[in-house]
Amino acid sequence: MKTERWEPADWKKQLGFIREMRSNRDAPVDNMGAEKCYDTGAPAHVRRFQVLVSLMLSSQTKDQVTGAAMQKLRAHGCTAENILATDDEKLGKLIYPVGFWRTKVKYLKLTSAMLQKEFGGDIPNSVEGLVRLPGVGPKMAHLAMDIAWDQVSGIGVDTHVHRISNRLGWLRKPSKNPEETRKALEEWLPRELWSEINWLLVGFGQQVCLPVNPLCSMCLNQYSCPSAHKSSPAKKPKAPSLASAFKIKTEPGQEAAVKKEMINKKPSPTPARPRRKIKTEPTFH
Repeated sequence: MKTERWEPADWKKQLGFIREMRSNRDAPVDNMGAEKCYDTGAPAHVRRFQVLVSLMLSSQTKDQVTGAAMQKLRAHGCTAENILATDDEKLGKLIYPVGFWRTKVKYLKLTSAMLQKEFGGDIPNSVEGLVRLPGVGPKMAHLAMDIAWDQVSGIGVDTHVHRISNRLGWLRKPSKNPEETRKALEEWLPRELWSEINWLLVGFGQQVCLPVNPLCSMCLNQYSCPSAHKSSPAKKPKAPSLASAFKIKTEPGQEAAVKKEMINKKPSPTPARPRRKIKTEPTFH
C-alpha cells in the first residue's frame, strides 16, 4: 500500500511570507556569511579553502565576528600552506574572538595539514570527504558542497534553521538537534529548495524569529505559526502594530478585518536570490 508523503499544511504560504520578509537581503548572513568571506580574486582551490575556513569559524559565532576574522586571515594569507606556516599564537590572534577560538586553532592546523597533503591545498568534493576533516560536521559539509562546489548534497541546518523549523511545525515531530532536523526536512521539502532554505531561515532567524523574544507581532506568519507569541515577551505588542508595519489602514473596530486580511494575504512574488558560486574546475579527488 502506498502512503501519502507527509508535509506541513501551510508550508508553501509560510515560505512565501518568509521570502517576502527577507526580500531586502539585509541580515548579517547576507553580508558576512560564507558566500561573502572568500577572496574572489584568488585561485579556485584557494577560494574553496577559504569557504571551508569561514564555515569552521562560524560555529557558535555571529556572522559579524566571523566576517571580521576572515578579513584578518585573508590579509595575512588564507591558504592551507600559510595556515600551517603560522604559529598557534599568531593564528589565535587572527581569529579571536570567534567562539572556542583555541579549539578552532587546532582544527585549522589539523585540517590544513590533511588538505595540503591529500588535496594540494584544495578541499574534498564530497560530504564524506569533508566530514573526515577535524572540526567539520554535516552542516558545514553540505554548505561547503553548495557554496564551494555548486552541488546540493543536503540542507545546511544550523541553530536558526533548527529552531524555526520546529516553531513552524515543519517537522512531523519535534527534533532534538540540527542533524535530526536536516533528515526530517529532507523527507518532504522539494530538493530544489534545499539550497535556498538555509539562507532564508538564517536571515529570518537573525532579524525576526529570534532565539529569545521573537518578534511575532511583526511576522507575516503570526496567524498560521503554531508557536506565535508563545515565546514573546509577557507584554505582547497589540495587533494594530502589525497593520502599521505593513501599511494597512485601520479604523477603530476593524481589528478582526485586519486579522482576516493577513490570514488571506498571499505572499508577494520575490525574485530568486542571486548566488555567488565559485567556478569549479575539473578535479579527480
